[in-house]
Amino acid sequence: MGDTSLAMIEELGELTCYATSTAEEALERVKDAEVIIINKVKVTRELIDAAPNLHLICEAATGVNNIDLDAAAEKGIPVRNVAGYSTDAVVQETFMHLLSLAGNAPYFDETVKSGAYSASPIFTDVTKPFVELAGKTMGIIGMGNIGTKVAQVAEAFGMKVVYFSTSGTSHCDKYPSLSIEDLMSESDVISIHAPLNERTNGLIGANELAYMKKSAFILNMGRGGIVDEKALADAISSERIAGAALDVFCKEPLPADSPLLHTAHPERLRFTPHTAWASAEARRRLADGIAENIRKGW
Repeated sequence: MGDTSLAMIEELGELTCYATSTAEEALERVKDAEVIIINKVKVTRELIDAAPNLHLICEAATGVNNIDLDAAAEKGIPVRNVAGYSTDAVVQETFMHLLSLAGNAPYFDETVKSGAYSASPIFTDVTKPFVELAGKTMGIIGMGNIGTKVAQVAEAFGMKVVYFSTSGTSHCDKYPSLSIEDLMSESDVISIHAPLNERTNGLIGANELAYMKKSAFILNMGRGGIVDEKALADAISSERIAGAALDVFCKEPLPADSPLLHTAHPERLRFTPHTAWASAEARRRLADGIAENIRKGW
């Protein structure tokens, strides 16, 4: 939560915070807890059993795939998450990455800062022309709250929007719903905004990446396990696709030996360290949402 104030939570009882917890530490730390607030720590059946006074589990996020929901339900312990707190933040970071890729932003920035522009005999640099988003096709994987807002912003740029339903139910009638193969082949930009589950785990591998246009970009703001990172690194190194941006990874923090960090064309990649959710405003909304979930009680 960084420097986000937790005063609204502290008002509700005795709050003890730990910056990080191993699985073993968590077992010890929950033994007297009536409410636990967690994010990446796995809430297993063993951990629930280790907290005899536990009445409420608060997920400090939207996804609850780190919690054994069956074990919690068997003990009558409610699980509450905070939905929608990071939508605006994730949408903004999605387009930050896309505009950087499409606009060759690092190259032009360095051209000026390095002195190359100052030494140039002409007023401009068109050696690496950027591409316009207008008229291009945005393919969204996961048309939930975030995907829907990404679609709206894409339309504001003059893009055509299509999507793939990860649930298998094409509930959005505003945009065409395509198969994953058709979406990958038709889209100029593919933007992933889906949870990690049995339908999405490994959804984008070498076969799916092979459908992409050579000029296309892929963005993953959903969950790391959705994209095969080795296959993506190979597609970048072989110039099979134009570029990619990731905020999430299969293992976090990203290992130093990850193939994504050792491609032949690092200039085609943009990374953020799982920060798309974490604007100052989003973190405040998250803290408020956790406090409200505790106020509702159990």
